[in-house]
This record gives sequence, structure tokens and C-alpha cells, in this order.
Amino acid sequence: MVARFDAAPITSDGGAVLLREVDRRIDLLGRLAGGFVDHRDPGRIQHSLVELVSQRVLGLALGYEDLNDHDRLREDALLGVVVGRTDPARALAGKSTLNRLELTPEDADASHRYKKVVAQPAVLDDLLITLFLEAHRTPPPQIWLDLDATDDPLHGQQEGRFFHGYYGHYCYLPLYIFAGEHLLCARLREANIDAAAGAVDELKRIVRQIRQVWPQVPIVIRGDSGFCREDLMAWCEANDVDYLLGLAKNPRLVDAIAAALERVATRYQATGKAAREFVELRYRTRESWSCERRVVGKAEHLAKGANRASWSRRCRSPR
Repeated sequence: MVARFDAAPITSDGGAVLLREVDRRIDLLGRLAGGFVDHRDPGRIQHSLVELVSQRVLGLALGYEDLNDHDRLREDALLGVVVGRTDPARALAGKSTLNRLELTPEDADASHRYKKVVAQPAVLDDLLITLFLEAHRTPPPQIWLDLDATDDPLHGQQEGRFFHGYYGHYCYLPLYIFAGEHLLCARLREANIDAAAGAVDELKRIVRQIRQVWPQVPIVIRGDSGFCREDLMAWCEANDVDYLLGLAKNPRLVDAIAAALERVATRYQATGKAAREFVELRYRTRESWSCERRVVGKAEHLAKGANRASWSRRCRSPR
């Protein structure tokens, strides 16, 4: 057996070529670059704005999260090809250049010495929704918007780090909004907040942009009990948006489905098979809700015992 290490440069990132072909179909990276304002002197630019954005995004897609990685990736021949580098002898941008792309303040202009490429968050936010709309040749019969918050673990002394008791570590708590497989919102947040913080503002802009194109398509909001909040439900009710939200159980709700719990327990004992019933009721919290709302409770008995859950639900019809 002979081991040799004198082969030409190779790469394990061949999937980047497929990403480039996908990008060519929808021009994602070019349109993403359109969400920045470039105040640099065109005569002194070595790396175009599209190249910078493409290098950073493709690097992330390939698993290179740290900007430090780009001090070696800038010499990677394959990455240079997919980014669109025209001169093979010219290296891509290094970590310092990409750092300025990411951290330029919003008020920067041509007078700033180094940081002159300014992101326009509103334009970048709208692009995600535009891509979702363009992905459909005809309007869908209904749109489900799924809201979720999850942990983004931290492993250092990052700004805004907070220990989250539920996840058991220091993290951020980003908000995500999906429509099926399409990401419509990814908002980075600190973890010392309510899971639903900022959700109404995000829904306002998303629903507004969707309805500009599909004004008649019904929209339904869906989320767990972390999003069952008065301001979100009230906004949906005022803007003709349906919602289906988890509702954390409490003694009042358990009492309301007590009879159903007894019935499913009896059926389970008789058959040895899982038994469940759904109970519809009207419910209002003592302080936080502004009105009475429709709630559907689930009474279920499994091998592990009783399972009690409920959903706050507002729909145009009892579907």
C-alpha cells in the first residue's frame, strides 16, 4: 500500500455546483445583492457586491459559518467558479472584507473609511416573500403560516447571550415563519423574551405583501402555545386571518373536558386501544383575553395514561 500526497488540489464541496445551477434559475444571489447599497468607489473595487454576497451565502450553505474560514476559502478554485470570479488568478475576499459586508451600520455612506456596503433589511425581508409568491404558477387554495421559535446555541461570550431554562444552555431565540417549505421570516432575537415577541409585526408585513398579489386567498396562522397571545389573536381577528394555536392546559380547561376524559378512559380499559374525543367549547381567560373564543379540547387515553391538550381556534367555518 502506497500513500501519496502530491495530487492536484481537490475539493469535497462539489455540491456547490448544484447550488449555482439553482441560483441561475431564480437569480437569488443577484437579487439578494440588490438589497445592499454600495458606496464604494467603483474604480477601486476588487470584489463586486454580487461576488461578496455569493461568497458568504455559498460558504454558509457549504457549512463554513465562521468568517475565518474564508482566509483559506478565498483560494478555493471551485468556490471561485461558483461565485463567478472571472480572473482565476485573483483570490476571493478574505475575512476582513466579508466582515465589513456584514457589520456596516445602516447610516454608513461614502464618507466612511472602511464600511461602505449598507444592507437594507426591508428589501431583504421582502425578497423571501417574493420568492414564495413566484414559486406558484397559480394562487394556492389556502396558505398556512407556521410560526416557531427555537434555540440557537451559543458557545462563547456573544453579545446578548442569555441562559434559557427550557433549553438548558446559553442561546439566541430566533423567530421563524414558514409557508410549507418556504421560509418567509428568520429574525434573530435574544433569548430573554417571550417566544411570540415581534410576531405580530412580522405577520403584518408578510400578510400585506401576500395580499397585494393574492387578495382572495385565505390565510391561517399556526403555532404552539407560545404564540397563543392576545395581541396576535386580536390582530388576526381584526384582519380576517384565521388561526390555530396551541393553548396550555390549566385546571379550568381540564374540568371542561372531564366527562370526555372519563369516557375515553373507559373505552381504553375495555379495548386496550388508544381512545380519543374532541370537545368544542367557549373559553376566556380571567384577565389576558379581551373576549371569549372558540377552543377545541382533546381528551385522549393511551397506554401511558390520560393525555389532555387544547387548541385555541378561530376559523370562518367549523372545519
